[in-house]
Amino acid sequence: MAEDRKRFAVIGVSFVVLLAIGALLTFGVVYNNKPGDVETRSVTSDAMSTMKTVEAICSPTDYKTTCVNSLKGVNTTDPKELIKAGFAAGVKCIGASLKKSDALRVIEKDPRAAQALENCKELMGYSIDNLRRSLENAGHFDLNGIDEVLSNLKTWLSAALTYQETCFDGFENTTGDAGKKMKQALKTATQITSNGLAMITDFHDTLESMNMLSTGVRREMLSSDDRVPDWVPEEVVIRGLVERPAAKIKADLVMAKDGSGKYKTIKEALKDIPKKSNKTFVLYIKEGVYREQVQFNKSLTHLMVIGDGPTNTRITFNKNYVDGTPTFKTATVAVLGDFFIAKDIGFENTAGPEKHQAVALRVQSDRSVFYNCHMDGYQDTLYAHTLRQYYRNCVVSGTIDFVFGDSAAVFQNCTFLVRKPLDNQQCIVTAQGRKERRQPSAIVLQNCCILPHSSYVKNGNTKTYLGRPWKEYSRTIIMESYIDDVIDSEGWMPWAGNFGLNTCFYTEYGNTGPGAKTAGRVKWRGVKNITHQHAADFAPGRFISGNTWIPRARVPYTAGLFHAQLKVAHASARRSFV
Repeated sequence: MAEDRKRFAVIGVSFVVLLAIGALLTFGVVYNNKPGDVETRSVTSDAMSTMKTVEAICSPTDYKTTCVNSLKGVNTTDPKELIKAGFAAGVKCIGASLKKSDALRVIEKDPRAAQALENCKELMGYSIDNLRRSLENAGHFDLNGIDEVLSNLKTWLSAALTYQETCFDGFENTTGDAGKKMKQALKTATQITSNGLAMITDFHDTLESMNMLSTGVRREMLSSDDRVPDWVPEEVVIRGLVERPAAKIKADLVMAKDGSGKYKTIKEALKDIPKKSNKTFVLYIKEGVYREQVQFNKSLTHLMVIGDGPTNTRITFNKNYVDGTPTFKTATVAVLGDFFIAKDIGFENTAGPEKHQAVALRVQSDRSVFYNCHMDGYQDTLYAHTLRQYYRNCVVSGTIDFVFGDSAAVFQNCTFLVRKPLDNQQCIVTAQGRKERRQPSAIVLQNCCILPHSSYVKNGNTKTYLGRPWKEYSRTIIMESYIDDVIDSEGWMPWAGNFGLNTCFYTEYGNTGPGAKTAGRVKWRGVKNITHQHAADFAPGRFISGNTWIPRARVPYTAGLFHAQLKVAHASARRSFV
């Protein structure tokens, strides 16, 4: 089978990837034929070739029967026609699931379950969008650019899976069987999305083993040079973003609480921002506290939002779980559009610790950048939901799981402040939500500081941990960082019993500080020791292909490991916050 896959890679790279995406999008074409129901027909050489290809690309999947059966129903050997048929079937299947959601919502008596069903409808729309762009992207590459394409595909397919899982999460603590019915309605969609991710991952691994990937680009990603590479297009570089104050940057739209801008509220300003733009649009929000819940929709691409400093320009609200809002909808600010940049802004949820889940910022923007921003809250402060995200020189404060989600998120030179929780609560910095082992997601803290907030009082009743496994394959990497003694010696906390303890991936590398001692750490199978080379794989240049998009934002950026820069950065950060 390995030889077959190699042969397919050599003679038909585009064919195999297109076919894999066709399989991925074939959500609903699962035929329940019994052995005696199979219609006798002549098998042409083309059909035999197609079946052999199907079996080869389905071999690495977890749901092989679903994979093979889904492709049996498409009677064509033309990859493009296969994709069209598969996509049409996928849309039909998702549409049926959404109708199921609508029908259940009409009869649902539990308010939380009804809201969960409404959120599922929105989330399935996001899932379809990611599958659609996977389809559109798959046909536009050659071997020289295949590494980037496969990275994109894995990221987008992983996000599609996460949106489906977020749908199911909404039914926790609800009555009735609406959650079970939605899981059943989306069962095939979930399996085929998982299969598609498996196919793309296996294909990537096969090409890598054959040295067919763009290794020159991979070497460049390891550079620690902060300069913008010569190959970054001039037209997409925002010049002087870091060096110049917000008032000196030419903004396309200005808003202010005092009336000196065009609008006084952010929601009003959204109507003047161009949709689906390929050109950066700068929204300048002047100093002030903006008490509103804001969503930058997925149509607002290449948007940059700048303020007058994270303690001067602040967006605040107080939606929370206790008062009846699902966690997914509590965010003060939600960012959906790709290539979003935020600089010098504060995001806050003021609900307080007694209101439990209350998100300050939710991000599902691919290749988004946050520089010198503050995210303040208590439980679930920053929802790093999906896709690729980069945070630099930011401050995040909270109590329980205050950085969570299933994105591929890298935090560099950021500070995490542990706030005082309720008397019966423990504090946890991260709760990463990777559901499947092939998802290219993780929370990475690099050259960061984990410190107590001024409100935090260390005592025997309250302990603080680096993270806990929200989902089975939770993955968190903390490296080259300063960890204060606010962190308990065990380091990591279970979620519930033995769940995820053997399948998670938690590691600490090159950290300093009194809380960085690993001798007393928990002895789970999922807690790993890694090498220098492995640590470099989680730096942003490699892990989120940062060299291809982060320098465009003109923010400080280190592609690889920091090494000797650590002590200076840590000392500076401690003086600022302790």
